[in-house]
Amino acid sequence: MKTNAYAAQNATSPLAPFDIQRRALGQHDVAIEILYCGVCHSDLHTARGEWGGTSYPCVPGHEIIGRVVEVGASVQKFKAGDTAGVGCMVDSCRTCDNCKDDLEQFCDNTVFTYNSPDKHTNGITYGGYSERIVADEAFVLKVPSNLDLAATAPLLCAGITTYSPMHYHNVTKGQKVGIVGLGGLGHMGVKIAKAMGAHVVVFTTSSNKVEDAKRLGADEVVNSKNADEMKPHLNTFHFILDTVSAQHDINAYLLLLKRDGNLTQVGVPPEPLSLNVGSLVFGRRSLSGSLIGGIKETQEMLDFCGEHNITSDIELIPIQKINEAYDRLVKNDVKYRFVIDMASLKSAS
Repeated sequence: MKTNAYAAQNATSPLAPFDIQRRALGQHDVAIEILYCGVCHSDLHTARGEWGGTSYPCVPGHEIIGRVVEVGASVQKFKAGDTAGVGCMVDSCRTCDNCKDDLEQFCDNTVFTYNSPDKHTNGITYGGYSERIVADEAFVLKVPSNLDLAATAPLLCAGITTYSPMHYHNVTKGQKVGIVGLGGLGHMGVKIAKAMGAHVVVFTTSSNKVEDAKRLGADEVVNSKNADEMKPHLNTFHFILDTVSAQHDINAYLLLLKRDGNLTQVGVPPEPLSLNVGSLVFGRRSLSGSLIGGIKETQEMLDFCGEHNITSDIELIPIQKINEAYDRLVKNDVKYRFVIDMASLKSAS
């Protein structure tokens, strides 16, 4: 089916209207009219070819909330009229150990929502900057009815990226949890850690973010450039989530962990971070990484957010302002996530 979308034709061209073809409905497929799509930093990196490997034309978008308009004959979980979500993945091999463990994000053959080989069309997958998407019901998510739909879209990437490591490392009531960086990921980390019952400390280098961090639920805010503010926190944290994707001193945060504490890195700096192994050895501390979450865990995260009324802080934009939004994203000029109102696409095409 011909579908209106916005695409980058190459690494330097602005995103602009473009027609794509969506596949015909298979028996296990769900067709979704896209209502809202979040704007992730990885959209910008991919569209501008900054990570390499981008296939053009590229239609980004993997934080998708929409309304089911049609279902295949064998679909059981969804019906027309349901609200549904599609996150970062639309398929995987389903037979490897990772898939069997509900960790499809680590499958060697994960099909990402955009810029992945598409076995149905023999082309590439196109993402959520479009009017409609067709996806296998196994990779479609149920959206809690009490949540604002636009503000729910970023949960499908930023939400699960921060929820998954805290869930894996058993963040619970009474623990002391640090969040490094207060951006699209960090602000979700604060909300989720607080809902898990943790004492939440935000680390930032921006003095203008102190009040916002507290508004979001932080119990304390520390200027990580100030040694006097850092010192009282040495050896006190159960868990630290590092969302910073710029070069920074990770050892300063490792030293804040208690014995057996963990720091999980979810931000991906362009250059390698320098690690002092002593920071790990003395205290049996651990450093790990984490990548989104499987479909089962993503559904658990959505249900958790529904239970605790957690959504993202967003700025809603029309699709016509996507290039301006990308430029602002580079400057970190958004609190804290752009979301596209896809109704605007009808007037753009």
